[in-house]
Amino acid sequence: MLGRRCLLSSSSCGALTRKVVAKETKLRIRVASHGVEIVRPFFSSSFPLYNNKQYPPSYSKNVSRWHTGGAMMGVGTPGTKQDLGIKSDMSEAEQQKRIAKTLAKHVWPTITNDMDEESKAHAKRLKRRVIASLGLMAGGKLVTIQVPFLFKYLVDSLPLQTATVDVATIDAASLGFVPLSLVVGYGVSRAAASGMQELRNAVFAHVAQDAIRRVGRQVFNHVHSLDMSFHLNRNTGTLSRVLDRGNRSISFVLNAMVFNIVPTTLEVAVVTGLMAHHFGPTHAGVVLSTIGAYTAYTVGITQWRTQFRRDMNRLENEASSKVVDSLLNYETVKYFNNELHEVDRYEDSLGGYQKAALKAQTSLSLLNFGQNAIFSVGLSAIMYLTVDRIMAGEASVGDLVLVNGLLFQLSIPLNFIGSVYREVRQALIDMEAMFALRDTKPALADSPNATIYNPTNSTTTIVSLDGKISDTTTAAPTDITFTDLEFAYPMEGEKRPILKGTSFDVKEGQTVALVGSSGCGKSTLLRMLYRFYEPDKGSITLGGHNMKDLTTESVRKAIAVVPQDTVLFNETIGYNINYGDLSASKEDVITAAKKAHIHDTILSFPNGYDTIVGERGLKLSGGEKQRVAIARAILKKAPILLCDEPTSSLDSHTEADIMNNLKEIGKNTTTLIIAHRLSTIQDCDEIIVLNEGRVVERGTHDELVALGGRYSDLLAMQRQSFLNDDKEEDEDTSK
Repeated sequence: MLGRRCLLSSSSCGALTRKVVAKETKLRIRVASHGVEIVRPFFSSSFPLYNNKQYPPSYSKNVSRWHTGGAMMGVGTPGTKQDLGIKSDMSEAEQQKRIAKTLAKHVWPTITNDMDEESKAHAKRLKRRVIASLGLMAGGKLVTIQVPFLFKYLVDSLPLQTATVDVATIDAASLGFVPLSLVVGYGVSRAAASGMQELRNAVFAHVAQDAIRRVGRQVFNHVHSLDMSFHLNRNTGTLSRVLDRGNRSISFVLNAMVFNIVPTTLEVAVVTGLMAHHFGPTHAGVVLSTIGAYTAYTVGITQWRTQFRRDMNRLENEASSKVVDSLLNYETVKYFNNELHEVDRYEDSLGGYQKAALKAQTSLSLLNFGQNAIFSVGLSAIMYLTVDRIMAGEASVGDLVLVNGLLFQLSIPLNFIGSVYREVRQALIDMEAMFALRDTKPALADSPNATIYNPTNSTTTIVSLDGKISDTTTAAPTDITFTDLEFAYPMEGEKRPILKGTSFDVKEGQTVALVGSSGCGKSTLLRMLYRFYEPDKGSITLGGHNMKDLTTESVRKAIAVVPQDTVLFNETIGYNINYGDLSASKEDVITAAKKAHIHDTILSFPNGYDTIVGERGLKLSGGEKQRVAIARAILKKAPILLCDEPTSSLDSHTEADIMNNLKEIGKNTTTLIIAHRLSTIQDCDEIIVLNEGRVVERGTHDELVALGGRYSDLLAMQRQSFLNDDKEEDEDTSK
């Protein structure tokens, strides 16, 4: 096959077959001396593919020219939040205060009159759990503080001569009732303190997990409410990491807020007071000095370390983004033999993460060493003071044990001050991006007075949000009018004009086709109708009402879409079709599948409608995915149908069947179809010809052919292309 041009066609079974076949959906591969080059129309651009793993000298230079560091959303860009390009006007302290307030509402929910009974009962249950947790915490602290005293009394109750007695001769009887009771009390106290702590954790876990679920749901719901521009600029891997880290941090921050910060402060105050009461102000002064130095050192070093954690998060997001992006584009990687390039990109991200992690670990070691040094100095000082008092006869040996026990008892909350402050700071950093994401305002939002669009068979009825009919019109409910539309896509700080005063109308029940060269604004018009974008100028009316005055949800409920690129859930075929109407029965799903000519294909699979389609539907061919998309659009039974290249991945026979079905469906719907294959739209009620963002012609197929204008030129070029393909096919067959 060297030196020859081979035409490969994607069949409905999804495989690339080695034979010269149909005129549609062709993948052309040209064999060259340096490798294989894949040429349009399958890819929009062509690059040489090298068969070996040694890239040419210009490779790194060329890659760095186009490579953005994996940052569709500004990886590494100063001022970004977790690489999502989200900026906040609040300071770091204000953001963290806002997070704490939000979480506090979930720990202690406010009960209002507008809440239903189930919500009120749930809030009361959470409050009871919080109260029980605090009670267990207080009880545990009281028991814990008794442990050093029991140990002191135990030591003081032992006879002094015991130290010279053979230990083997000591039994419970000779030990005495009081020391034995203190030993038992000491053990019971430690066990009780531990038991209360674990029971507290178990009781409060319900509160923490409820907060995680509710906050996670709010953020996830908000992400879905954001506009198209946000989702075009986001990176799936980065976004998933932000949500994952944010959710994991909620539980830790809640536990720290409730069980560490306030209780530790109280415990420090109690221990300091006991020291002052039993041993005087000098001991208390040493304790306070130790705590002050320990806290100041911890806060200072932790704030310095924060930058390393942010770098780790950023680089982890970058690595995760590259993994997801590479795996989602698995086929593209294979087409160009760029596995090594993908591995190198991932390794570069891991290398950066490794450097940041090493800095974080080294600084953590410095923090731990300094904390231990400060505590050891304080412990030595207070032990020296106590021994001095014992030598002076002002204290007992048991007091030495008490001081040691209290200070080590204090080491636990002191360690919490260090580790909890460090971890809370880290957790708050992890949560900043998630809460910033939650606060992101969509570029498109319903106006305060937006009304509900509810198409009927006679007139369009507009229902306000309170359920009152606010307006009616004699216009047909699915009449669509585009008036003087202007729109430009933002591109790297600039704008790329697409629509330049586009105007036309679609009457109810009509099937109208949009044709024109790529980039003339066909898909943009459909996206605007579905309210993915708002026009810069001009207006779109639906049933005689400006779409800006209608709620987005109600408009979208009235529109079914067959997209140009069909992406399916990693679920069953039945689920993906059922997605068009989740309330539809199995029989309705099967009926829709039959109308889309996918039913027989589904039955040929081992598991039928329960067949898993794979991530993005990769287990299905392009034609099969497109028919699934058509089936779920049919199932939605919406009065408006938008089809963006609905048959681009189908063979000619299936294409004809699908178009006939769309015509049948179109009798009861207003249909807009985008088509490059002009043969598929010749029977449409009207054809709108776009060129450079403007309507240049409109009419039926016969009218436009007779006009001899832009449409006629497009039709002639397409026919010539098919003739050339037939000629090439005949030449290849004869060789």
